[in-house]
Amino acid sequence: MKIDVFDSTLRDGAQAQGISFSVSDKLKITKRLDELGIDFVEAGNPGSNQKDLEFFKEAKNLKLKNTKLVAFGSTRRCGIDAKDDLNLNALIEAETEYVCIFGKSSEFHVLNIINTTLEENLDMISSSIKFLISKGKKVFFDAEHFFDGYKSNRDYAIKSLKTAEEAGASCIILCDTNGGTFPNEMNEIIKDVKENISTKLGIHCHNDCGMAVALSIGSVVSGCTQVQGTFLGYGERCGNANLSAIIPNLELKLGYDVLPKGNISNLTSIAREVAEISNFKLAHNLPYVGSSAFAHKAGMHVDGVYKNSKSFEHINPEEVGNERKFLISEVAGKSTVLAKIKKIYPNIDKDDKRLSEIINTIKELEYSGYQFEGADASFELIVHKVFGNFKQFFEVVDFKTIGEGPSLIEKYSASAIIKVIVGDVTEVTAANGDGPVDALNQALRKAIGKFYPVLNKVSLADYKVRILDGKESATKATTRVIIESTDGNSSWSTVGVSKDIIEASFKALIDSIEYKLFKENN
Repeated sequence: MKIDVFDSTLRDGAQAQGISFSVSDKLKITKRLDELGIDFVEAGNPGSNQKDLEFFKEAKNLKLKNTKLVAFGSTRRCGIDAKDDLNLNALIEAETEYVCIFGKSSEFHVLNIINTTLEENLDMISSSIKFLISKGKKVFFDAEHFFDGYKSNRDYAIKSLKTAEEAGASCIILCDTNGGTFPNEMNEIIKDVKENISTKLGIHCHNDCGMAVALSIGSVVSGCTQVQGTFLGYGERCGNANLSAIIPNLELKLGYDVLPKGNISNLTSIAREVAEISNFKLAHNLPYVGSSAFAHKAGMHVDGVYKNSKSFEHINPEEVGNERKFLISEVAGKSTVLAKIKKIYPNIDKDDKRLSEIINTIKELEYSGYQFEGADASFELIVHKVFGNFKQFFEVVDFKTIGEGPSLIEKYSASAIIKVIVGDVTEVTAANGDGPVDALNQALRKAIGKFYPVLNKVSLADYKVRILDGKESATKATTRVIIESTDGNSSWSTVGVSKDIIEASFKALIDSIEYKLFKENN
């Protein structure tokens, strides 16, 4: 059975705190969703703002292969003819084949929020749909607050759906707008709806109780053939149903026809692109697409996966374009380290003496505060050094930082002096920075940049500090710093530990640069 996916990232998702899509952002996301094979993309409300109007003008030039754009709006306003309603006319001007309008299905909202009569609300639904159809549009009707309305006045909620059906809606979407419905009651309600409505049904869930994905899946099983949501669960309050979890659940677990054949292998890469365009870091623990979705840490788990991945993985990560990870930590066993090393040196076996040397090195470093599960690049450098393949590209002889108080005149608050040796050349360099760590970063790059121009492409993407031991006082405690670096194409993380936060940061920084140089030369 074909299940239509209706993505509302560009409209409902844009209502999330911290998101502000530009027209360019919306065009980029639309292209990615089309590449994945999403059926419908609700791209905005042309009657509400200039940005959405501009988007629909620009979107006419997109050559979409799989996706139909949908303009979103509301039923006509109270006391106005549909033909005179500015919002409905804006939907027509958007020139999309499909439009989606929302109307009230809740008696409470009709009487207390839009302040009209129950009869007028039904006419608003009917006249709006008929007017849009008369203009050649295919209309989806979002029955807003349907489940809450059903629970307070079942007959009126059903009547609103019948009104939309009689007016000619192509699909009627049942909306859990407040996100407060539970699975058992939703399934019973949908069963009742299907006994009264013959038009195709869709489901639109919010995540206020943390069950939006489960509710959406259950609704499809109960007979809904269109599922709405946002691609990474973005949305107002607690967000919307997460399509990046719903899609693989329906296709891989339940066997529904959702995306074009083979496209689901692009799920993870597109999820990361959408997150990047949205200016959000992709949550590591997201099902299917998160960086930790197939990450294993406990030695017993790794041993099981190494023997047969089905022991601790519900699907093969490659099916959704993700990858398996083995995390190095104090609870990792020999199998974990071996599996991790095999990604670098495939021919190593469990009896290799170098394996024991690496394990002992890791244990000693972790005892002193290091953590490698979030610093793969530092771990990889250890492996290369044990295998004798690492070349030292530079040596830091010494460094000094000078911090200053805030200044109304100077842009920078710190400076650093560093002495390095590259081959037979000794270089002494100074640089300013926004804080001592940034100053060191600038000075080090300045000192060795002329020897290794590739470093000009590298920048710091993230910087995390963790106080490990505050027995005496936090200012004397051991500090762990994890740095994430990027060259625009890939990213890597390194770690440094010291009682001096600047030294810890510098160790992580040196690892980051050494890793990049090693990769460039190997």
